[in-house]
Amino acid sequence: MLVSDDAQHLAPTGTLRAGVVAAPSGTAFFCTRKGQGDAEGVTAELMRAFADTLKVPLALQVYDNSGQVTEAVASGECDIAFMPRDPAREAKVDFGPSYFVIASTYLVPAGSTIQSLDEVNRSGVRIVGISNTTTVRSARRTAPEATVEEVPSVDLMTEMARSGKGDAFALTHDSFVGLLPGLPGARVLPGHFQQVGVAVAVPKGRPEALRAATALMEHAKQSGLVRHAFDSAGLRDAEVAPAV
Repeated sequence: MLVSDDAQHLAPTGTLRAGVVAAPSGTAFFCTRKGQGDAEGVTAELMRAFADTLKVPLALQVYDNSGQVTEAVASGECDIAFMPRDPAREAKVDFGPSYFVIASTYLVPAGSTIQSLDEVNRSGVRIVGISNTTTVRSARRTAPEATVEEVPSVDLMTEMARSGKGDAFALTHDSFVGLLPGLPGARVLPGHFQQVGVAVAVPKGRPEALRAATALMEHAKQSGLVRHAFDSAGLRDAEVAPAV
């Protein structure tokens, strides 16, 4: 339950500085953005609702990947963000509950002979992943025989997939749904090599901020706000993570 001074703990500057990540296609985690316009999507809607509940202004800060938003929260540049949770991030930020669970796999470009996740873990296979993310770290761990190249954004990864500059492209299943129409002949491999929750996070050393973020996140799940955000984004098959 929120208390009267939660806004002070979670937004100490008087404005809720919230980090979101943008990509060419919206998902339960990625927002979209046209030019320099406002970010739209699930995480943006949730952050707007959080600011409304706290009765403070919102400053959405948009990043190219989840590694960037992790560093922003860790440094105190952001007060709150959502990101996939893993041990590397737990060392940098404090996590509250998850609102969604992602599963990562590979997209292979047109003409590829790769048919399974096991076939990616071979010498000479070039994996492309997004810099400093749980997915690319898991790709390195689960496919040690392959080589891994990190790129800063989904936009660049998509262009590399389109031009054949890589053999396997690591992202989440839901991310590929919006990208496939622009990649004729590309395929998404069945199964997953990683499954992890996307959770709310705050800077370390701010326990009252973490308590407030946890309360906001759990209320958003229980009240139907997360479900509404999924539906508004066209993600009617997305499942809300269970309550903690």
